[in-house]
Amino acid sequence: MGGKYLTISEFHLEGQFLGFLGDSSREYKYLRLAIASGEVQLKLPKQLRAYLGANLQPGELLQVFGLSKLNTHTGKIKFKVYGVKPLGVCPNQKNPQQTKAKILVCQKSGCRKRGGKGLLSKLEKILCERGLQDKVTIEQTGCLKCCNSAPNCVLQLGQKEFKKVHPEAIASLLENHLISSLD
Repeated sequence: MGGKYLTISEFHLEGQFLGFLGDSSREYKYLRLAIASGEVQLKLPKQLRAYLGANLQPGELLQVFGLSKLNTHTGKIKFKVYGVKPLGVCPNQKNPQQTKAKILVCQKSGCRKRGGKGLLSKLEKILCERGLQDKVTIEQTGCLKCCNSAPNCVLQLGQKEFKKVHPEAIASLLENHLISSLD
């Protein structure tokens, strides 16, 4: 028998950068990219991790190049990146530093195992559906010290913090905050 992975083809994807999976810029192993058919996670080579971690902002449009490989044992496809080209910021997305609201989502192993990855995806999807993605910064964090109620996220609106809140409720709280700040 041959190796475990079989190279299928090269890929060229264009999409919106959603963030990384990993605890720090040196440990960012996967780049999360929103494309027309959904979200993909692309494995980054070690030599690109720190550079991209310091230079990419969520919301940027990217062109990503790489190889797709098939795991012959499991039948799963793995995407390995060999190049990333920034194309600019999505026209309907403002600079994340200008937002006043922030959502912290724990990505430590305990929270990830208990649904943290799904929580993050669902939160991003709901915010995008309601047109709120440019009103809030989503930050993947380390432990939020609430391990018993994992997966954990915290919504920060000005001086207020909301913990243990469902993604739908976060979107509603954010909408109410934005409406009240206009008055």
